[in-house]
Amino acid sequence: MRRPSFKFNKHNKIHRKGLIIFILLMIIVMSSLFASLIQSDFTNVDIETVYLDTRDNQTLAYDIYHPDGVTEENQAPLVIVKSGFKRSIETQENVSLELAKRGFVVISIDPYIQGYSSSSSEVQGSAIATNEGYGAFDLIDYIYDNDDVYPFIDKDRIGVTGHSAGGNAALQAAIHFGKESVNNDGTSKVHSVFVSGYVLSIRSDISFANSNLGMDYALYDEGAFRNQVNDSAPEDASKSDLTWAIESHDFINAGLEKEGAETIPYSEQIEIGKIYGNPNLGNMRQVFNTETIHAFQPYSVEATGNIINYFEIAMNFRSAELAPTEQVWIYKEVLTTISLVASLAMIVPIAVLLYEIPFFKKSLRDPVINKTQRSKKELLIYVALFVVAATFAAMTYLPASKLTFVFFEKASNSIPTWFFPQRMTNAVTIWAVISGSFSALLFVGTHIIGNLIKKKKQATPDDIKGWGIKMPFIDVLKTFLIGILVIIIYFGLLNIIQSLFTVDYRFIFVMAARRVNLKAILQLLMYFPLFFVFYFSNSIRVNGSQMNGKLSETTKLFLAGLMNISGLAIILFIQYLVFARTGTIAFTELPDSTTQWLYVNILFTLLPVMFLMPFFNRWFYKLSGNSYLGPIIICGIFILMAISNSVAYIPN
Repeated sequence: MRRPSFKFNKHNKIHRKGLIIFILLMIIVMSSLFASLIQSDFTNVDIETVYLDTRDNQTLAYDIYHPDGVTEENQAPLVIVKSGFKRSIETQENVSLELAKRGFVVISIDPYIQGYSSSSSEVQGSAIATNEGYGAFDLIDYIYDNDDVYPFIDKDRIGVTGHSAGGNAALQAAIHFGKESVNNDGTSKVHSVFVSGYVLSIRSDISFANSNLGMDYALYDEGAFRNQVNDSAPEDASKSDLTWAIESHDFINAGLEKEGAETIPYSEQIEIGKIYGNPNLGNMRQVFNTETIHAFQPYSVEATGNIINYFEIAMNFRSAELAPTEQVWIYKEVLTTISLVASLAMIVPIAVLLYEIPFFKKSLRDPVINKTQRSKKELLIYVALFVVAATFAAMTYLPASKLTFVFFEKASNSIPTWFFPQRMTNAVTIWAVISGSFSALLFVGTHIIGNLIKKKKQATPDDIKGWGIKMPFIDVLKTFLIGILVIIIYFGLLNIIQSLFTVDYRFIFVMAARRVNLKAILQLLMYFPLFFVFYFSNSIRVNGSQMNGKLSETTKLFLAGLMNISGLAIILFIQYLVFARTGTIAFTELPDSTTQWLYVNILFTLLPVMFLMPFFNRWFYKLSGNSYLGPIIICGIFILMAISNSVAYIPN
């Protein structure tokens, strides 16, 4: 008896891709739903996004967490949570949801110049944190001075916390309102403050703070090279060890002095976790030293527990049901990571369906799949070229940060401008153009020379069709249109998801996609052409030579991803190898105050994108037969991700 044969026709293919998209969409919806339920303590906490018009045409965007049972008759303390430099609301959601779960009202803000908030009237230099507290000053005044605003908040117990630059902004709130309290019977509008990941400005005006203060600094913080050394400290004590730090002694002693108590001399150790002073008198001081690095501190269970424990004691508002270590935010992060992976997996099937439209289908080309085995000589040349390209990438990355002051002077000096307004992104932009151009020239030049050696004739290689760049101009335009449609669909869906569930797609601070606004789109138009050089260079290299050989394609793509990140990974490796051996990072600050270590930290988010780049460029090449589609789509998506989560010095 003959078995029936099954052949997939055009409609089977469409149905199959449609089914894949449907499954991935359901994964995104369900992951986002459960992430939202965890964030809202299974609907026990109401979360609302607010855009507050403040002074000087500024707008402050924030999420407010309002727990059930908190009313005008049953008020609860407020904690304002601020993210760090080049971060958004979502990066501190673990603190927000854990505090709200324990009954605190929480407001998590996008700092001025970041995320959905506007620029600042005090935008130049570090004034955003020192003069405006990243927007917290305006928000606190608005809530404290208006009785009809959030009547369920106990205005006598307003707290502030933040990480890194957000920690500095939190400290500045204590100092600002401490100075102001002189004219307010000595009562500060800020009851308690917790500073995370920042000690640089502790000694400046700390005596003016008239609030309870807590502090946590990573025991292996990369920025500790700027801290002051206590002469009484043992030789093996690091600059980030708060038991001996000058900053932690001054931090504690400023509180003890208010009580008239005996201060702690530098020759004695600070006891980590001990409560100094009295929270009821507003001079409580507590210091923590979490064993982690600066970048990972916001995602430490121990560090999050320290913040919870501090505010429960400082504000006398302890949850009897949950210990500080009982945290659920990790599960939310897992779910948003699943959403992120599913969303990226969906972009190829979406493009497949778009190519079923006759208008676009005519632009399809058959991809050239070259599995020719390299000779030993060709393999040696290939490896040598890879070493050259990786070395060039590593050697040019940090110098690109200095070039921003030449090409993008205003943004580099924190001056509002519409001309490439993203200070940190600009450095990566310059590097991407330099590195992408060099790699493309190296690739093309090698092919031309190889062709001349082999055939002793024309300089144009015969295998140019395999690069996927030769096609009619009208088809190139169609390819760009498909790319734009995929990007619109991707972020259109994300906007719907975030509106419905108040969550986005993200893997902690490493990679995140949040809904875009008009400002982000306008910036994309500026940055896309320059970044496209880098993405397109990678595409022609992947499809023109890196897939040669008899290894499986998955193995070759994995190797291509490793090759893509190897140059910049060297910088990270050197940074932390030197840090582990000496206690000081290799790349700190230049004499002109260029903060190299911040640009090194960007690599945590840049390397995953660069690793994935060859995979998407290959998949889209095999779909379309051209090397344009992949760079258009992934450049647009990844650049919008970067723009939406970074600092933009845009005029109001």
